[in-house]
Amino acid sequence: MLDQLINLVKENAGDAIVNNPVISNDLNDSAIEETAGGIFEGLKNQISEGGISSITSLFQDGNIMSNPMVNQIGKQVAGNLMSKFGINQDEAGGIVEKIIPTVMNQFVNKTNDPNDSSFSLEGITSSLGGGDLGGLLNSVSGFFGK
Repeated sequence: MLDQLINLVKENAGDAIVNNPVISNDLNDSAIEETAGGIFEGLKNQISEGGISSITSLFQDGNIMSNPMVNQIGKQVAGNLMSKFGINQDEAGGIVEKIIPTVMNQFVNKTNDPNDSSFSLEGITSSLGGGDLGGLLNSVSGFFGK
């Protein structure tokens, strides 16, 4: 799943990372990987902390950015970018604002799309591990058509 997230971030990294002067061009791939890794770790942390309801609501709500888990992931990604690339909070926040909503929306849409196999509920739950994965599967399986 991490590889798919990296590809998804890479597809959407244009103005947020690649064309952003605060990230030098030789660090674009690292910034993309750091962003995808932050999303992955944020989802994984939710599972390990028992935040299954936050993940299920991610697939139910129409507004991704109103989901507290997505906001937490954004903060985590911003912190990672600040520490790894030496950028300030406003610059990191700008990157997060440009990329996290798009990537998270596409992540949900691709998971929900029965014709798109790049993300699947089974793949997500096995990649994230831990928690009540059976409960998660039962809670959200109706939203996926898979």
